[in-house]
Amino acid sequence: MSNWTPEAIAARAAELGPWFHNLDLRGVRTAPDHFLGDYPANKFRNFAHVIPADLTGKTVLDIGCNGGFYSMEMKRRGAARVLGIDFDEDYLAQARFAAEVEGLDIEFRRLSVYDVARLGERFDVVVFMGVLYHLRHPLLALDLIFEHVAGDLLLYQSMQRGSDEIARIPPNPPFTETAIFDEPGYPKLHFIEGEYSNDFTNWWAPNRAASAAMLRSAGFTIEAEPEPEVFLCRRAKRDQSFYGAVYPARGPDDAEGGGTAPTAPDVST
Repeated sequence: MSNWTPEAIAARAAELGPWFHNLDLRGVRTAPDHFLGDYPANKFRNFAHVIPADLTGKTVLDIGCNGGFYSMEMKRRGAARVLGIDFDEDYLAQARFAAEVEGLDIEFRRLSVYDVARLGERFDVVVFMGVLYHLRHPLLALDLIFEHVAGDLLLYQSMQRGSDEIARIPPNPPFTETAIFDEPGYPKLHFIEGEYSNDFTNWWAPNRAASAAMLRSAGFTIEAEPEPEVFLCRRAKRDQSFYGAVYPARGPDDAEGGGTAPTAPDVST
């Protein structure tokens, strides 16, 4: 446990603000007036049970770690190594401070989701919470996660808007079929031009069906959906008959869903 006093914690948290993660740092709140209240702890309680309670010996990558809430929760479950990445230095400073106060050994690094291949390793658990809708290229991000860093489990969450229904869509409708696109449960990725909720990085708002479809398209199977915005997924094998042109086979590695990911554009989260 660190030697931080409540007064010192409060002073340093104020210096590093504003915070989006309303963390409880030894009794001191980092965002006591947060519009979502005890966030993200109040959301995490709805799906904490789907993540293994014991992560002893496991490695975890937290993409878009923000103030470090999920990185710290994974470390508290015994993960051998937790790496949190974010493109915002202010969030990384918050996360490093929070982990220090809580006495948790977590590495934080500035890195875009589009550059995860640079890590050169796969992780047993990848946390991808609250990131997709901030990305200009969301499906590319899921593809890169699948190709380069997802070893087994993916914990995904996105802000969603529109219907929570999931329509039964025929696998290969004819060109003349147009009515299905008007179904509330058809996968829709709403594009936001301008700001939404005073945030110009809110680019997309998928409906529930779109989140599920994009995850499957990237190569993940959905293991659990504890709430409409949250999916626990497992890395599966891609259907190479569909992806072969974009992800050419690499010999023996292809048996495990390998391939060459598309070149990422020079963009940031």
